[in-house]
Amino acid sequence: MNRSFTVGTLPEYRYNARDRSRPQPGQPREITMPNIHPTAIVDPAAEIADDVRIGPGCVIEPDVHIGRRCLLRENVIIRRYTTLGENNRIDAFCVLGGEPQDLKFDRDCVSYLRIGDDNVFREGVTISRATGDGEATLVGAGTYWMAGAHAGHNAVVADEAILTNGCAVAGHATIGRRAILSVHAGVHQFTWIGELVMAQGNSGASMHVPPYTLLAGINNVIGLNAMGLRRADDISNEDRRQIKKAFRLAYRSNLPAAEALAKMDACDDWAAPAAKFRDFLRRVIAAKPPYDRGLCPARARAK
Repeated sequence: MNRSFTVGTLPEYRYNARDRSRPQPGQPREITMPNIHPTAIVDPAAEIADDVRIGPGCVIEPDVHIGRRCLLRENVIIRRYTTLGENNRIDAFCVLGGEPQDLKFDRDCVSYLRIGDDNVFREGVTISRATGDGEATLVGAGTYWMAGAHAGHNAVVADEAILTNGCAVAGHATIGRRAILSVHAGVHQFTWIGELVMAQGNSGASMHVPPYTLLAGINNVIGLNAMGLRRADDISNEDRRQIKKAFRLAYRSNLPAAEALAKMDACDDWAAPAAKFRDFLRRVIAAKPPYDRGLCPARARAK
């Protein structure tokens, strides 16, 4: 762990009028900045890359690993058994890797929170480590967590997901790649939210929500996330046509889920995006307790 000072050059210097040593306007000034603020408490058993910046009042517990170019602002707490990849930005009052909010949790359990690269955690985000010995809560790469968002023990949040202010993801839930949970959305334990799902503000899911759909209210799929599909660079017009067909089979055909799946299986020309919808339905049908929550139903949009 490096407690030395790093030296940088600022292209501009905003000075205090009482500072008699100020440079002339436009003249760069060489300054020194500590990697670790003197008021931070960092356990010697933590492994921290040399260029990590840790702000005032932070607490880093033992058995923590923090990768290169991470920035921890004021009063961040990183609990034991947490791993942070590279280039993560963690804002004030976040608590990452806290003990699970689980009444049966054994405090002697060794479990983990593992976080990838390039994530942003805004003020007050909390994420719990897993509840079972050797298990992990997982966060991918490029996610964005707005103020007050929470993910519980054993949750999985995939790459580029966005959790807006006050979202709550319960234990053992999964949030798919590029899904967006709008303000105060809630996800029940053992529930799966598919790729590119858009959840409306104050919505909730206690049943599995398939990829590319819109969630409104409680367990209410109201259609496809058309805007998200159009904006996705890796989804073509033909992919969208196939996804629409999959959606109609699941939600507009009045067929039982198993029969709808059989018709999807007959579409052997489907590319990967539509196949993800089909595979999600297959997984829902085959799910065993406690994941046997069923497919979120479709209802008409509220008027």
